Amino acid sequence: MSDASVSTPVSALAAPETRDLSAGDFDVIARIAYAHAGIVLHPGKRVLVSSRLAKLMRVHSCDDMHAFVSLVANDARVRRSAIEALTTNHTKFFRENHHFQHVTHTFRPIMMDAVRARRRVRLWSAGSSTGEEVYSLTMTLLGSAPAESRAILAGDVALLATDINAQVITVGNRAQYAADGLAEIPPALASAWTERDADGFRVREEARSLVRFRQLNLLDEWPISGTFDAIFCRNTMIYFDAATTERLQCRLADKLCPAGFLYLGHSERLLGTAADLFTPVGQTIYRKVAR
Repeated sequence: MSDASVSTPVSALAAPETRDLSAGDFDVIARIAYAHAGIVLHPGKRVLVSSRLAKLMRVHSCDDMHAFVSLVANDARVRRSAIEALTTNHTKFFRENHHFQHVTHTFRPIMMDAVRARRRVRLWSAGSSTGEEVYSLTMTLLGSAPAESRAILAGDVALLATDINAQVITVGNRAQYAADGLAEIPPALASAWTERDADGFRVREEARSLVRFRQLNLLDEWPISGTFDAIFCRNTMIYFDAATTERLQCRLADKLCPAGFLYLGHSERLLGTAADLFTPVGQTIYRKVAR
């Protein structure tokens, strides 16, 4: 049989084209991502954005990219799911370990003084992804000395973990991870605060009890009362422009106690007026200036 005698449905020929993201539709998505989440999408991200939206199209039973972009623009629920699909959630336990060393040697002794004095201690993991960061922080605070761990668990110590993506919040709440993640955790802390299960391991209930996960867009209003002794906001602002980053850093400063600590990602720096609010005390570690 010759090739000419083989018929191909018109719909099959059209399908690849309808899933392509045009330059015009990419501009629409880029404006939405910036307006609602502060995410800057450069034209070089067009193929990546198209791939992520194509997967989401199937979830919403849509087979035309232009029509789906219109849906994203006009339906708040679909828009939230599209923004979640465009966020990156790469993380691991004890990532940028120098921060946890600083917590161990500098912040934790301050915290223990507060615990012994029955004072309140609050920490925030802003952009917590699937929870590895906040649980690394929790295990570091608890340590492996039973008497100190018991004092912390009995004290007024709590950690807030927030992310814009509802799916990663669900993973963090579950606190179950693949077995290879155990190699990233210091052995003494893994022994004290994790337990094996059929699919890998889970953070123990005692450590989980200190953490509260909440969905939060950092560009929105924050329904958060009180201030924090330390804030981890790492590798989140790399997706923002300078103006958005500076505004966010100033807002984070407002939520820190006097002399509170701010931990940023390895490629992030304080910008503009935010730099005047802090003193550098380590590699991408800053302490709020007491005024």
